[in-house]
Amino acid sequence: MSNDPRTRLGLRPVINVSGTMTSLGASIVVPEAVAAMTEILPHFVEINDLQRKASTVIARLTGGEAGFVTASCAAGISLAVAGAITGPDLLAIERLPDVAPARNEVLVQMGHVVSYGAPVDQSIRLAGGKVVMIGQATSTHRYHMENAINERTAAAVYVVSHHVVDYGLLHLSEFIEIAHARGVPVIVDAASEYDLKTFLAAGADTALYSGHKFLGGPTTGIVAGRKEMVRNTFLQNMGIGRGMKVGKESIFGVMAALEAWENRDHEGIRARESGYLSLWREALKDRAGVTALIEPDPTQNPLDRLRVIVDPREAHITAWDLAAALRAGSPPIIVRDHEAEHNYFYLDPCNLHPGEEVVVAERLTAELDKARASNEIIATPIENLSRHRFDGMLRWPD
Repeated sequence: MSNDPRTRLGLRPVINVSGTMTSLGASIVVPEAVAAMTEILPHFVEINDLQRKASTVIARLTGGEAGFVTASCAAGISLAVAGAITGPDLLAIERLPDVAPARNEVLVQMGHVVSYGAPVDQSIRLAGGKVVMIGQATSTHRYHMENAINERTAAAVYVVSHHVVDYGLLHLSEFIEIAHARGVPVIVDAASEYDLKTFLAAGADTALYSGHKFLGGPTTGIVAGRKEMVRNTFLQNMGIGRGMKVGKESIFGVMAALEAWENRDHEGIRARESGYLSLWREALKDRAGVTALIEPDPTQNPLDRLRVIVDPREAHITAWDLAAALRAGSPPIIVRDHEAEHNYFYLDPCNLHPGEEVVVAERLTAELDKARASNEIIATPIENLSRHRFDGMLRWPD
């Protein structure tokens, strides 16, 4: 019998070249975190004391004064916003989100209101926050933010993500400067970011990270920052945070993943991933209608991805149909196809087991050969992507 639980469960053994996506399980959990979780599971602990131990580790790795572990980075947004709204007022914490103090407005640039599987602004509203969008989708200026701040402003949220508009908006340093000039705390959503220290060093009051993406820990969120802000955020576990709680294994697992991060061979990992990219680019070299470009991560994480640009007239298949063919085949290859309507997708090398990079190259060439042999261009109408995007979810669990 296979040792792969996916086979036993009847699940597809997908190969992830999409990145640290929650919908695929985020990342390969590091052995240190697996061992820590296994070790603590049989034992009872006082959770708040374990969180104190986690705080020490988080503070050391992020440069913050304190920190704790919650269910996810999305949970961290809600809790941090709630903490900024209520402070240490225990009655106000119990009454959220329906009854919020008058100071409950939360600023966010319109170009940062994206979906990471759910809307960013919903995480704010769950905390009782009133979302105040500043600027336009592709343009935010100082005067937009300066004139939006008033006596009801509780916090300002800044989102760092490949999903956000990456031009025309306020830079983090200017965003912090404007907020702090009026005494408004800044919360940074840095879920998928590699650098754990940059945002607090830049002056953010709270920084939020995923524990299960680049860190390779269990599914969690990490809250770090100024002690008072973190404490007020932690107090939300007595309110809306109750449904976002984590167990002893998640807290201890993240502690182990953070400590492993300090000792990880980051340069060696980068070199291995660069080898994967070179392999894929070589496999696509001289393919009719296909251009392969190695590009840096848009938020300055120390990794590159391969952009696969597809000209359907020459390749006889669209980028989105090629992505669908890779996803439907055996083994299933899941690419990063968020922008496939622009005739390209990405291959992300950060989540592969040894040997899977070769399988990816083989599947790519096989699907391109099949399409090239077709007498007609394989071109599903692009509007079908939108029309049928949620069919599976709406039928779940059938």
